[in-house]
Amino acid sequence: MGNEENASTIPVAETGKLGFGLMRLPKKGLGTDIKQTSEMVDMFLDAGFTYFDTAFVYPGSEEAIRKALVERVPRDRYTLATKIMATAVPTEKLVKKELDTSLERTGAGYIDYYLLHALMDDNYEKYEKFHLWDFVKEEKEKGRIRHYGFSFHGTPALLDKLLTEHPDAEFVQLQINYADWENPGVRSRECYEIARKHGKPIVVMEPVKGGKLADPPKEVKEIFDKVNPGASYASWAIRFVASLDGILTVLSGMSNTDQMADNLSYMREFKPLNDEEMAAVHEAQKVFYESKSIPCTACRYCVAGCPMSIPIPDIFAARNIQLESGRITAAREAYEAAVSGDAGRAADCIACRQCEGACPQHLPIVSLLEECAAAYDA
Repeated sequence: MGNEENASTIPVAETGKLGFGLMRLPKKGLGTDIKQTSEMVDMFLDAGFTYFDTAFVYPGSEEAIRKALVERVPRDRYTLATKIMATAVPTEKLVKKELDTSLERTGAGYIDYYLLHALMDDNYEKYEKFHLWDFVKEEKEKGRIRHYGFSFHGTPALLDKLLTEHPDAEFVQLQINYADWENPGVRSRECYEIARKHGKPIVVMEPVKGGKLADPPKEVKEIFDKVNPGASYASWAIRFVASLDGILTVLSGMSNTDQMADNLSYMREFKPLNDEEMAAVHEAQKVFYESKSIPCTACRYCVAGCPMSIPIPDIFAARNIQLESGRITAAREAYEAAVSGDAGRAADCIACRQCEGACPQHLPIVSLLEECAAAYDA
């Protein structure tokens, strides 16, 4: 099925099926809990996994992994991924400086997997304008990166275009999970199939959909419990994507040692979903396809540029309490907690739509905030 001429030569076996996503590391005060992160790093490596994923724009993440991993572990025991992001930077020179900064922050010497970050239909041309495809090729020749690819949140048509125009891209990072498999805003299945057509290994992001699939709706829990009682709900999500062909690794954004232990319990000796388990996932998908909840993954890309300081993911989480369970009072209490202090309220939105341009889920954030304002600010 793959295009052999363009197929990657990445040594898939070096990473293992589970990747450590470093976007949601454990917190201690306002910073990262380095001690707990170090414990998680050791657990991960001892289980035979090597792939650590950070990014230039993940606050404190590159510095934290230097302390928890790079300064403690021989360089040949792990593989490190980070990303270059062009969308918020005004000049080509400043964008290209991001690699220098990432190397300084991590202290890793070189980056194993370097990604053009979060390409979408409304921003991919900036990566072309700033000659970043040529840049990563040149940096690979210099030895500062080992492999390059891109993370993607756009349409299947754009993915096909990019992989056709840049066949040298060695891998692609896609949002894939069972809830988004046929989601018209994400179109996981279509993007997966295009990456496979081009013969590209796939790094999976958001397999647990920002944690939502670790605590799915009651109906989904009942479906899974009938088939495999006692299995964590996160395990269903991660095993679903890890069972697909062509997967380089599945990123899990683990935030404590308990989450790490759970993931390792079923990924250390990974077994693909069997027919009965896959049938249960198909039943669970129907529940999500009929859901009225807001499919926000709390990535918080929308928050940084909001001129009104509106905590959009927290407001949507409060709204989902009502949409998913009908608990109006609990939803109101969660909303008031979200907008306490100096935070903006939903009604403060000025419809600048900066958030919508940054949203990987392509949510109509302005109209959703209007709904939240009508429900809680009226």
